Amino acid sequence: MNLSARNSRGFTLAELVMVVALIAVLATMALPVAKFTVKRHKEAELRLALRQIRTAIDEYKRMSDQGLIPLTVGGEGYPENLEVLVEGVEIVGQETKMRFLRRIPIDPMTGDDWVLRSYQDDLDTTSWGGENVYEIRTSSDGVAIDGTKYADW
Repeated sequence: MNLSARNSRGFTLAELVMVVALIAVLATMALPVAKFTVKRHKEAELRLALRQIRTAIDEYKRMSDQGLIPLTVGGEGYPENLEVLVEGVEIVGQETKMRFLRRIPIDPMTGDDWVLRSYQDDLDTTSWGGENVYEIRTSSDGVAIDGTKYADW
């Protein structure tokens, strides 16, 4: 066997170390980009979920103000809970139910329940009074890419 043929068959240790180092540098650069992309995707999901639920609450309130949905005492025309938006309510003078949401979106930041506010709650309290659902927000204490708190969205 020729000596030059034997040496040309494989890689040297130096070549393997260089390739591994290059892959490590590229992986180190790609990780923050991947984390940023995941965070941006979750923020988009949060904005969509908040928009869907708030639009449903506003539509419920509008129909209640028009007299199409019977008012409950102390409800101020807002739904009693989020489940009412999914289950639906009977429209006055009709036998059909009006549904405002197909399902209640899950909070993408925490995977937990939403923080609810009632119309009767004080502005500085974070606990839900339970009379109705006037507003929702995420329970996440995190900060968005733009520097705002998720809880303020």
